[in-house]
Amino acid sequence: MLVATESTIRASFVNLTQGESKRLAVPNDLGLRQWDDLDFLGWRDPAAPQRAYLVAETADGLVGVALRVAPQQAGRVRRSMCSLCLTTHTGDGVALMTARKAGPGGRQGNSVGVYACSDLACSLYLRGRKHAGPRMHETLTLAEKIDRTTSALTAFLRRVTE
Repeated sequence: MLVATESTIRASFVNLTQGESKRLAVPNDLGLRQWDDLDFLGWRDPAAPQRAYLVAETADGLVGVALRVAPQQAGRVRRSMCSLCLTTHTGDGVALMTARKAGPGGRQGNSVGVYACSDLACSLYLRGRKHAGPRMHETLTLAEKIDRTTSALTAFLRRVTE
């Protein structure tokens, strides 16, 4: 992913108003991020853990999406898989995240969801920079895994912007 600045990140959101975009909590460590290892930038709002944000490069430029994180069911030990990077996690490592659709659909209350790594660190799991436990053995190359993840992300973003 190309290096993104706070202003380009704020301008990229398709399902927020300008005021909402100005008020969102952008990570303060953008200068320290390993941008070459990121297929998209994702983060949770430290002040409001039910909020998450995702910014990705597309053919049309940066596209940002605000997400709501569904509450986890306490007391259940389970194994779940991220639908973007196919990393399996135990416990609350995967969460249902919903995005209000862009445009008229969003104003009518329509949303779309995706099961994603709770910390939105899919890129780091793919590259082995972060671990969630035992990984399934795959014969795909890293480039093929990255392509699969970006394709799934593109499909999700397309559903948000339709």
